[in-house]
Amino acid sequence: MTWLQNDREAYKMAWLSHRQLTRSCLDLEAMSHSPGWAQTQATDIHVVCKLNHEGGSVQLPDSDINIHVPVGHVLPGEFQEVGLKAILNPPLSCNNELSSTVSPLIELTLSNLNTSEAIFLEVKVAAKVKSDPLSQVMSDIVCFFSLNKEGPFKKLENCYIYQDTIQVKLTDLSHVMYAVIAIQASKIQPPATNVWDYVHRTVSVGIYGPKYIHPSFTAVFTVFGHNYIPGKLTICDIKKGGKSMPPVVFQLWGKHTFLLEKPQDLNISLISCDPDFQVKMEDQSKNIKKEELKTGEMVRQQFLFSMLGCREMHFFVFLVQIKILKSSQVTQFHVTTPDPAPKLSGIINRPKRLQNRKEIKSAPWLLIPTIKYPKFQDKTLSVNTYGVALKTVLRQNKIDYLLEYFKGDTIALLGEDKVKAIGQTKMKEWYVGVLRRKIGLVHCKNIKVIPKEQAMDTADSELTTRNLVEQIALPFKKLTYIYSVVLSTVSESVYDWRALAEVLGYSHMSLDDFNEAQIDKESERVAHVVKKMKQDCHANKKKRLFLYELIVALLKIDCQGLVARLTQDTVILTSAVKLGKSWRELAEKLARLTKQQIEAYEVPHHGKNGAVALEMMWKPAYDFLYTWAAHYGDGYRDVLQDLQSALDKMKNPVTKQWRELTGALILVNCMEVLRASAFSKMEEE
Repeated sequence: MTWLQNDREAYKMAWLSHRQLTRSCLDLEAMSHSPGWAQTQATDIHVVCKLNHEGGSVQLPDSDINIHVPVGHVLPGEFQEVGLKAILNPPLSCNNELSSTVSPLIELTLSNLNTSEAIFLEVKVAAKVKSDPLSQVMSDIVCFFSLNKEGPFKKLENCYIYQDTIQVKLTDLSHVMYAVIAIQASKIQPPATNVWDYVHRTVSVGIYGPKYIHPSFTAVFTVFGHNYIPGKLTICDIKKGGKSMPPVVFQLWGKHTFLLEKPQDLNISLISCDPDFQVKMEDQSKNIKKEELKTGEMVRQQFLFSMLGCREMHFFVFLVQIKILKSSQVTQFHVTTPDPAPKLSGIINRPKRLQNRKEIKSAPWLLIPTIKYPKFQDKTLSVNTYGVALKTVLRQNKIDYLLEYFKGDTIALLGEDKVKAIGQTKMKEWYVGVLRRKIGLVHCKNIKVIPKEQAMDTADSELTTRNLVEQIALPFKKLTYIYSVVLSTVSESVYDWRALAEVLGYSHMSLDDFNEAQIDKESERVAHVVKKMKQDCHANKKKRLFLYELIVALLKIDCQGLVARLTQDTVILTSAVKLGKSWRELAEKLARLTKQQIEAYEVPHHGKNGAVALEMMWKPAYDFLYTWAAHYGDGYRDVLQDLQSALDKMKNPVTKQWRELTGALILVNCMEVLRASAFSKMEEE
């Protein structure tokens, strides 16, 4: 944010706070001998929104925490960057006999203090004052406010309360502010013993675990003193063999809320509903003391699950029971685990993996729903945003995928997403732009972004959808691929051989061109078309390139998911080949692998001399990159961007000469504008 730009140390700390380097270990018991199960991901949920003179509202994702900015808060032409962040553990000073927090600690940041209107904080809380006269007189929902995270906190008077929602008017604005909602009692009058006795209080529970389950894994039962349950949680107290392990980021598997009238001792039990899994004996039942609940902080208990025998891994359901000790009250709910981790094998086993997937999905071809692929339309791209060049950029040594331009040029921007990549010498942020019928990157700081209505002369920045497809597919002319894997992937994922044949230039093909074995399954027909194209390209090597033409064809029938998958696969393979022995440095940067974990990747590829031959070093590199990328699921953009950033930061970046990864990033960032311009919505409907 702008107010951090002049304070390098503050910016560094803010970045580190948001981007904690953590390990997401899928099998905690086997962590030290399961290399590759590591990733870098954000662990704090927060949002930053830029508002103008007209104001607006900002909501923290997956929460009932909102900031309302009125019209006229800032002067016309000025902007306000509003940041919201929830800190799960509220301040201890606000939890005592007379006060109990019912929301997370809310961090509010503002970039512009030149304001004329107050702003409003609105929070739905986890409590409601009881309706009896004593509770109504003795207690109230209040907001404590401070300019420092540690306090001291003061009570704000400008509050409006409706049932379980409080709206607070904030007038004393600062760049960073902290607020927390609490139940406060003026005094405790018998029979009440603490502030909880004056309210109906709900307790929120979250069950967290790894992204995938393994034969042995840990589930974490978490109690919150508020109703904000984040989708991810950093667990810092995992232990193995008495030693503390690095922090792990767990996913939310399930949640539940229940009424707890006063702090009481709780007994927690997790019971597997599947005979193939069991909870470790000493973990089957655990207690939470009422004193822990009074603090308002998160309370966590860990439960270790394990699979019995060598059965096939599968998701399962388990029961969570919460018993209130000294009472017969029981609350229970069911949680379904995620799927097992995909079988992440090396390049040699990969065709088998694809074959297994094919067997799982396979069904009589008549049962596959008929998919009508949209008709590709060659027309001028529809662009909503442009950039005016603020300076002239001409390079003596031309760099692939980077645009050159003169001051005053109007550049069409294909979306507002930014790409991070190395330029001449250092990493920068870029927009994907079009100028003089060429697609490439333009440095964000070198242009002024303007809307379509303000663009004067856009003739030089026009481009047709056909030219777009042909240009964004250019990286595939130089990317390495495995033909058998590409063939299997395409034949599984395309459901109309005629549509593919037509865009490949084989519209004359008919069922008579297939033999009896090929005619039964649509996948076999698709494979036949791909093989035909491969043969033709091989016969004319100088003018035709198989993978490039295939990607262009798939883009023309709007198979963007398939193109994304092929892009990720070929980029990973090519990166492994380019890296060679430098993959060790990348593994340390990307996943913090230890020397032992790196050696574990290399052992299967050792030669007779007990080491990996230099020409074979791409194999452990590929195994690592493929395993690392699997953690992102369908997030292919994040895979490509994080890989680009990590390669750019190496001592001798291969990306200075090898720019195809940058080209792949351009491709995935152009998919939305391609779909919007090249395919008729009327036809799709």
